[in-house]
Amino acid sequence: MDSPQQICECYPAFLQKVFEMAMDQDPVMTGVALDTLGVLGSTVEGKQVLQKTGEKFQRVLKRMSQLARNATTEMRVRCLEAITLLLTLPAEQQTEDLLGLTESWFGVLSNQPMEMFRGISTQPFPELHIRALRVFAAIACQPWGQKLMVASPGFVEFIIDRSTGPSKESKDAKFELVKALVDSTSTAEIFGNQHYLRLRAYVREGPYYVTAVSSVTVEGAE
Repeated sequence: MDSPQQICECYPAFLQKVFEMAMDQDPVMTGVALDTLGVLGSTVEGKQVLQKTGEKFQRVLKRMSQLARNATTEMRVRCLEAITLLLTLPAEQQTEDLLGLTESWFGVLSNQPMEMFRGISTQPFPELHIRALRVFAAIACQPWGQKLMVASPGFVEFIIDRSTGPSKESKDAKFELVKALVDSTSTAEIFGNQHYLRLRAYVREGPYYVTAVSSVTVEGAE
């Protein structure tokens, strides 16, 4: 199977067509384009191919941002999944250039991308809540993402609050986000000892931990 880089270099019209489909008003076309961009951008060389197109891909990212906020629920889910793949960069692949690339893409999505995805995650649609948490998990192992999280008021409290998202899938998504932070070698320094210890405690307790609530019997009450 040809690599993304080989396909795009041998068939430059292919990538141009995907970009056109992403901007199309036909949801079928747009959906296929989102899925394709997610697969393409999930690899390092695919990310580099997209970055080389410059403003063309930046326009597509801005379109993805609009869709993630305003499209149908199904389209928003596909869009958030594609964004997650585009931003994912495991520790062993992190170079200064690639970290700069993912950081710049995150910034293109919105003037306040942290607030944008926080807003999506608090909407009463479990599938959107979970996908937004996965976007955060994608940037959780990247130092620039950690710095944005620390700078976002109430973010640590938000991710360790077990009362939000009662479903198993939601608990799993939040656990993966916190675990990604705890597993990163840069988190302790960036988050500070107090926050880091709270994150470690969350992971140690597991995704389904429930705080015991003591029942108080009132004398005379039936």
